[in-house]
Amino acid sequence: MDLPVSIVTKRLPHASPKVTVYYPVVVHLPNVNAQSRINHAIITTLNKLLVEQNFYDANLVELLANFELKNNQRGILSLNLIVYSFTGGAHGMTVVNSLTFDTKTGKQYTLKELFKPGSDYEKRISDIITQRIKDWDIQLLDPPFKGIRNDQDFYIADTSLVIYFQLYEITPYVWGFPYFPIPILDLSDIIQPDGPLDRMMAFT
Repeated sequence: MDLPVSIVTKRLPHASPKVTVYYPVVVHLPNVNAQSRINHAIITTLNKLLVEQNFYDANLVELLANFELKNNQRGILSLNLIVYSFTGGAHGMTVVNSLTFDTKTGKQYTLKELFKPGSDYEKRISDIITQRIKDWDIQLLDPPFKGIRNDQDFYIADTSLVIYFQLYEITPYVWGFPYFPIPILDLSDIIQPDGPLDRMMAFT
């Protein structure tokens, strides 16, 4: 069994009291190239989020960035980068971006790469979410639900694939981030052999 990787929390040095940025750094991986790939992807994504969230905006009132580890076992690291910013108005805005890696190689996975080539994973997942929206009576901005994007936001949490949507993406702000955990077993026939989901399911 692959052991969890070591993560240290670093704070971005910044003179402004308006800005607080914490981010993860992977350390002590046996494969230094994999470690470098993972950390580069984290920093690149974080920088992009900071720019999108008004890091350089003269009207910035507050910016807070943090992260959550969602999976750190069996050679799969899945984490969320979370950035909140406020530039005035009724409320601030939060964005979440998830990254999923193979800790042996440093490879970052897209949603498509979790499934067998040619499998209609988008429809399969969309059908599950459509039923959950109905079951949970979720209010949509533009009903009916049109389905997931091919690059839909996701992370892996133990034996579940979690699909989620940004604020205002499908629901009003009051609903927050709509999260849809899907048991990996429910997708077992279409997941990529020896891919992240397969490796997580092997221990269920």
